[in-house]
Amino acid sequence: MSYILGISAFYHDSAASLIRDGKIVAAAQEERFTRIKHDSSFPINAINFVLKYSRLKLSEVDQIVFYEKPFLKFERLLETYVAFAPRGFIQFTKAMPSWLRDKLFQKKQIFEYLKTIDNNYKDEKKIFFSEHHLSHAASAFYPSPFDEALVLTADGVGEWATTTAAIGKNNKLEILKELHFPHSLGLLYSAFTYYIGFKVNSGEYKLMGLAPYGEPKYTNIIKDNLVDIKQDGTFNLDQKYFDYTTGLKMTNAKFNTLFGMKERESNKEDLTQFHMDIAASIQQVTEEIMIKLTKSLSEEYKIKNLCLAGGVALNCVANGKILKKGYFDNIWIQPAAGDAGCSIGASLAFWHLHLKKERIINKNDDMQGSFLGPEYEQSEIEEELNKLGAKFKIIGEDEIYNETVKCLMNEQSVGWFQGRMEFGPRALGCRSILGDPRSENMQKNLNLKIKYRESFRPFAPAILENKLSDWFDLKEKSPYMLLVAKVLEEKSIKMTDQENQLFGIEKLNIKRSAIPSVTHVDYSARIQTVNSATNHKFYNLIKKFEENTGCPILVNTSFNVRGEPIVNSPIDAFKCFMGTNLDILVIGNCFLKKIDQSSSLLKSYKDKFELD
Repeated sequence: MSYILGISAFYHDSAASLIRDGKIVAAAQEERFTRIKHDSSFPINAINFVLKYSRLKLSEVDQIVFYEKPFLKFERLLETYVAFAPRGFIQFTKAMPSWLRDKLFQKKQIFEYLKTIDNNYKDEKKIFFSEHHLSHAASAFYPSPFDEALVLTADGVGEWATTTAAIGKNNKLEILKELHFPHSLGLLYSAFTYYIGFKVNSGEYKLMGLAPYGEPKYTNIIKDNLVDIKQDGTFNLDQKYFDYTTGLKMTNAKFNTLFGMKERESNKEDLTQFHMDIAASIQQVTEEIMIKLTKSLSEEYKIKNLCLAGGVALNCVANGKILKKGYFDNIWIQPAAGDAGCSIGASLAFWHLHLKKERIINKNDDMQGSFLGPEYEQSEIEEELNKLGAKFKIIGEDEIYNETVKCLMNEQSVGWFQGRMEFGPRALGCRSILGDPRSENMQKNLNLKIKYRESFRPFAPAILENKLSDWFDLKEKSPYMLLVAKVLEEKSIKMTDQENQLFGIEKLNIKRSAIPSVTHVDYSARIQTVNSATNHKFYNLIKKFEENTGCPILVNTSFNVRGEPIVNSPIDAFKCFMGTNLDILVIGNCFLKKIDQSSSLLKSYKDKFELD
């Protein structure tokens, strides 16, 4: 058997993955172990996990592949400084010491880290490097269910590339076109994330969630000044409005003057209608670029399957609109579309392109539902809960479903911890907080009392796969919560003339459908389809809920508070349970009620983690 370890690190979302004979065995993000959101440090804990899961020592791994090439990245830094000199001098002097000390000689640095994991690891020649966007493209194509596909990647920046188009066929993958730094759709979107007062590389999904509350009033200003969009979707950014090449901020004073307002300070200023309109405007521009890119690629290459990866592929609203356009018969999106997923892509690219190994296609896909992280035996769960002083009862699987559904029907919130942890940014039914989608109060309560986050943030419906077309205008399954579609008209409640006059957050509390907790203000929802083969426990729970209510849907959000990584262990889950207003916790066959726990174990989680 042949094992390849993939690593992504040192920027954000460090991760490790392991493949055996070309098949993904395990993968996890470092943040889940260190409890530091988007942790960029070398993923020692994640590497230890994937090795332990496979009963391997590091010295028994055949190759180790890092997700990008540091020399090319260093070349970009130098050339960018020369191109923008002397404006970039401050950033250059801040970046240079760490490059000269660590990053430029990354092979040696990686080798030293690996030796701390396994003293017997001595072969530096086993370490290889992939290109950043090739890692993204490989993560999208090789696990996909397609023999042939167009592959579009878009993010902030890798070494030089910010957007690439590739074709994958059988075990071959070739990047054909690239857009280069500083012209980046990911950085454009992040610039507006920064401007609205959200954290870059973290708050982009908040910008997407805010957009439906606004009107795209600034679209023309953006297109006339910031970004020149060509007919084929390629684009140029006017750098005089941005500071990411030369400074330590995303935007500058000219950007502020263009929109008539300085950037929002997140902790000091409320979100206003202006910010909502800005969000709506950049979301519309992003969708236009992605739609034009995919249309032109479809027309040029006549290939009917599309794969997506890179941080921009997490924009599920844009994904849903691309699907709706019908340029492609099928779309598959890597669930860990950001840099974490590059750890998988780097190792798969090495296996198929460097070692020239054949590809065996899984007609569903090869990500195993993205359930690739740690899992815990019942005995481990009980031992940890007892150590923590938790009060729980142990009940059988059928009773777990019955008891949980009763609580959900009583509008109680449930922490649901089962099986292997998800890989990627979405909780998909193994580390989830669940609620009743029919409740008019659930969205507000989950946001404010449990997640401790902004009230405008929407929640996702997890729906039985075979019931999808009964509730949503979507024909394609969406197992990874990466497609947005509208709630069907017959399930919707039309707004009155008076309600239509409302602006911004005033729209929030209007009941729009039979499932108000998962219906966004524009009647859309970020959908997760659930089947029995991939996650039978979660499927059975939703099925039991449907038997009792007629509704085959649950609210599904990640098991964490804002600014905290998704819980990994039973200890993480119990701490989050006791630090929030969660009512119920179900871990394996252990059933816990908040009311039964000792008040001495209650903690305040509200200020434990920074705003994301």
